[in-house]
Amino acid sequence: MSARLLKKVLKEQEQRSQQFIAEEEDDDEQQLNGDESESPDSGTRSLKNPFDLLNEDDEEDNPDQVEEPEVADEISGGKQQLPVMKNTTSQASDNKSKKKKKKKSKGGSLNSDKSEKSLDAALKTLYLDVSSSEPQSDPVKTKSENAKVCDNLVKRTGCSILQVDPKHLNAENELKRIFGSKVVKSFEKSNQSSGQRQIRGGRRGSHHIRKTVLVSPLDHWPRWDGSFSMELLETKDGYNYFRYIHSSSYGQAQRAFEAAQAIHDLNGVASVLMHHPYHLDSLLTMADYFKFVGEHQMSADSIAKCLYALECAWHPMFTCFQGNCQLKYSHDANNPLFKALFIHMKNMDRRGCHRSALEVCKLLLSLDLDDPMGAMFCIDYFALRAGEYAWLEQFSEEYKSDNSLWLFPNFSYSLAVCRFYLEREDSSAAACQDTSKATSADLMNQALMLHPAVLKKLVNKVPLKDQAWTNILKNSFFHSDQTGVASLDHLVNIYVERNYLIWRLPDLQRLLRDGAQLVIESLEHNRNDAKDWACVRKEAFSSGKNEYAHLLVQDFSDTVPTLPPDNLQNFMVDPRAALQIGNLVPDPVDAGHAPPPRDIGNRNPLVVLIESMLPWVNYADAGDVVAIDENQHNGHAQDDEND
Repeated sequence: MSARLLKKVLKEQEQRSQQFIAEEEDDDEQQLNGDESESPDSGTRSLKNPFDLLNEDDEEDNPDQVEEPEVADEISGGKQQLPVMKNTTSQASDNKSKKKKKKKSKGGSLNSDKSEKSLDAALKTLYLDVSSSEPQSDPVKTKSENAKVCDNLVKRTGCSILQVDPKHLNAENELKRIFGSKVVKSFEKSNQSSGQRQIRGGRRGSHHIRKTVLVSPLDHWPRWDGSFSMELLETKDGYNYFRYIHSSSYGQAQRAFEAAQAIHDLNGVASVLMHHPYHLDSLLTMADYFKFVGEHQMSADSIAKCLYALECAWHPMFTCFQGNCQLKYSHDANNPLFKALFIHMKNMDRRGCHRSALEVCKLLLSLDLDDPMGAMFCIDYFALRAGEYAWLEQFSEEYKSDNSLWLFPNFSYSLAVCRFYLEREDSSAAACQDTSKATSADLMNQALMLHPAVLKKLVNKVPLKDQAWTNILKNSFFHSDQTGVASLDHLVNIYVERNYLIWRLPDLQRLLRDGAQLVIESLEHNRNDAKDWACVRKEAFSSGKNEYAHLLVQDFSDTVPTLPPDNLQNFMVDPRAALQIGNLVPDPVDAGHAPPPRDIGNRNPLVVLIESMLPWVNYADAGDVVAIDENQHNGHAQDDEND
């Protein structure tokens, strides 16, 4: 055989052998693919996603789901098929995730329905078990338990009606609602720039100022020194009773203040504040002084410092905004908080922040239900000015649960005004009115019959100069402005001084005039109504003495003197304390005699000059010197005659 033929035969054999090997490899590949589809554990595990093990339960539930194909490493053409297989795997995973979401949503809804049904069934069974196992109670016990429950409900309603909204305590927020945030921010920036110019030469404070609710502290205020704190006394009838306690350093400052107060030395008070910047009595004294001088902003800053220190000392359990805390005024250490809150309330009223003043008044009334500051006699005014008409009606019905507030002059007239504005809101909103409540005209007639002395004082104070008012005041029923009861006359004066601004509105003047005319017409037909209302008035105010003498009418007035008085005793002595003591510090002019003149003979001229600046020092004129010499001469002559 030739060499060429041999080479040709060998090539044919090699081709046949290669074809046979390729066929065997194809058969092996088909067998491998079939085994992998039958058993998931067979084949290569390097390309299998381990998170697919979590989906085995879903695959078992869905046998029709497309399985993820795998590629054997032994196949030579596997590399070309990888991108196609990746696409198939992503599609399969997307299908699985979508089906899982559907299953979870269906399962969650079914589980929620089952849980709701099971809860309802459990509650029903529990209710049946309790009702069946509960023995029949004694009617006497049930009445006593019901009485206790009613008392608790009354206390809770009293607390809830006096709850304070902290967001309305900030006067800046109310100013932003009234004038807009841009105007308030520009005003604050101007004040901050002026304040920075004032303290530019001093050392800037690097300490952190604690944020408070009652006031917004300024950055240049001193650090809170912790000179006093608050302690919990007891828990009684759902109220927590607290009291302020002073440290030894505060006691030293208090003694220094009392020494300066005894000699009427304002410089001594200022020196106390230099060493103890948060001494409460000194801050209150300087606030009064700045008020009389006319520096109202400095007076407000002193009150704000006082409130800042008082709030920093609060007990962790002192949740005064809930209406469940009591801070009795009978404890002397608690008095500065009441005084500062009362002055702060008046300051916000002067700024036009009536809603903030209302919240402070609610806080002041809730701290001591005995109402030592007379917050009850101005809370109606702030509610009317703030437009809280519905709250005022609710307060008059729920406070102390005796429904007797309408007997006071301020509430009897304010409730009529409140109902007048509520009727206007109902008519504008086209809502159905509550027929169970009296109308504003009926409430006004009731107020005029109960307190007729208010009308004449209002006409003079507002003033009302129409001829109709002159004719009304000629009637004998409205002719007098005195009731003959000291307590009632005092409350009438407080009401007129506090609320006379409201009656300058024409609509309210018309309501008052129509009510007075209806009262006159009704009295012409039946004079016994006046006697009946007089009996009600005497029963409500039966005390012969003035029970509200501690409340000064000037404290409820908006007028503030701009010049200091002739002496500094008004700055150093609390007028209420002077009344309680019995006027131990009388005014020499009111007593009927002037202080004795001082002699300036043989004295240092500089000392006399400084002493002459004191307002209570009186130096003798030439005529006074002659009179003094004559009195002395007559006295010596009488002594010689007696000898």
